Formats: sequence, C-alpha cells, structure tokens
Amino acid sequence: MTQWNVLIADRLAEEGQAILRAAARVDDRSGLSPEELLAVIPQYDALIVRSRTKVTAQVIRAATRLKVIGRAGVGVDNIDLEAARAHNVTVVNAPTAASIAVAELTFGLLLALAREIPRADAGMKAGRWMKKELKGRELHGKTLGLLGLGRIGAEVARRAHAFGMTVLAYDPFLPEEVIRERGADPADLETLYARADFISLHLPLTEETRGLIDAQALARMKDGVYLVCAARGGIIDEPALLDALNGGKVAGAALDVFAQEPPGASDLVRHPRVIATPHIGAQTAEAQARAARDIAEEVLAALRGEALRWRVV
Repeated sequence: MTQWNVLIADRLAEEGQAILRAAARVDDRSGLSPEELLAVIPQYDALIVRSRTKVTAQVIRAATRLKVIGRAGVGVDNIDLEAARAHNVTVVNAPTAASIAVAELTFGLLLALAREIPRADAGMKAGRWMKKELKGRELHGKTLGLLGLGRIGAEVARRAHAFGMTVLAYDPFLPEEVIRERGADPADLETLYARADFISLHLPLTEETRGLIDAQALARMKDGVYLVCAARGGIIDEPALLDALNGGKVAGAALDVFAQEPPGASDLVRHPRVIATPHIGAQTAEAQARAARDIAEEVLAALRGEALRWRVV
C-alpha cells in the first residue's frame, strides 16, 4: 500500500486529522514560516492550508512529490492556481463548510451596525448610560443589497426575509430565475446601489472584483448606506471607504476582512463608525469540524484518484 505523506501547514480540527491519519502519515506543523514550508515541502504528497499560508509558485516548484493542495475553506486566492495547473497539482477546497457560520456572522454585523451594539457595550463597561445617544435603525422594512448570491449570500437572504427586509441581489453568474429561487430580486449594480439601505458583499477576490467598491461605486450608493463585508479583503477600496465614512456618505461599515491581514490599528479600523473583527467568519466549532472533515476526505480522494466534489484546478 502506498504511504502518502500529508503536511498540515495551518490549524485543522481533530475530526479531519483523524480521517487523514487512518490512511496516511500526517505531520501537523501549523504555523510554518514561508521559509520552513519551502524547505520541507519536497517530502510531501499533499498539503493542507487555510488562508494564512501562501502557496506560491516557488513552493509548488519545490514540491516535487506534491499531488494535491487542500484549502480547508472556500477562498483559494492564497494559492497560485496557474503554477498548480502547470505542475499538474490538483487543488481542492471545502466550499460548503462555513456557509452557515459566515451568514450568521454577517447578520450579527448587520444588527450590530443598525443598533450600535459595540458602542453601547463599550459605554456600559466605561460606566456610561448612553440610552439617549443610541438611537439605532430597524432592519424591518429596509432593503438589503447582496453582491453575490452563492451559498453564503443565499443563507443571508433567507435570514433577511425573516427580519422583514426586501432583498436585492447582483450576481452576473446566475440566471434571474435562480436568483429568485434563492430569495432575492435580481438587480443590476446601479439599481442595487440606488435602492439598498444595507449592502453586504459575498464575492470571491478576483481581478474583476478587486477594488470593486471604490470611490465611484460608493458615490452611486444611497446617502447613509451601511456596508458589511465578511467575504475577502481587497474587494473594498479601503481609503475610499474611509473617505466616504468621514464625509458621511456611508453611515457605518462592518468589516471582517481586510486587504492586509492583520491590518493593525489603522484609521479605518479605529474609525468610530466601523465595526472590525479579525476574519472570524468561519470561526465556529461546527464550521471548523465540517471544513476539516470535508478537506480530509477530498484530499484523500485526490490521492486515490477518485472522483472529486470540489476540484478547483
């Protein structure tokens, strides 16, 4: 029987590690530096990462035994897909594992923005009773604009209806009938920007979406719009958003992702009308267990030459 060597470069829940250990030799070396990864990668048939580890072309060239890279999550922008393709390395991910977790965080951020929950909590902890200062807004009767209506966007739409919101969605990859089936009214960007009181992003980071929410896009939105992004850093032009917050165009923003992570105590992070969280969209016990199981099974299927559910390359 072939003995495969599997390297885990980022944290992976025990549920997935147990599946891997039953079929392969597994090294859990989460937290490897780029230099350490480059040095050890020639020993391995499979590599499992999350978003922290950057699988560059240099790493892939050095990985002479590598057959598969598994991303324990959705986004694969930290993996050089062209290099993987050129070296016949399969790339798989676990796109369904975190859908519920990210959708729930998105709604938590929407509510926190609308009712200024972090500010209220900070005031109480500082001994201040800010009742008269904290006049929020209800989600009921408002319009939510979703950019992207994949698995996560559809889950957010479902929750928005429970709150009595009207949901518009822009997704150029879905037919209008599918958008309606997923609980939203189809809209082009101009219509969505003009009508939405709240806008939530559910797009991958690609060359087409990088900087999509720039100064021009922000200018076309309703005055006093609220923005939420638990998708990928880089989709929002952060200096443009800061200007829009300072100018009053944007009433508030909740950001779980940033162009550079961690972003440090930037002006955007410290802005009084910004809620910032440290990329915790998938950080639930349930989502991490699902992602670990899914990616372990998919990586082993790739090593065995079996049919794959979530092949990226």
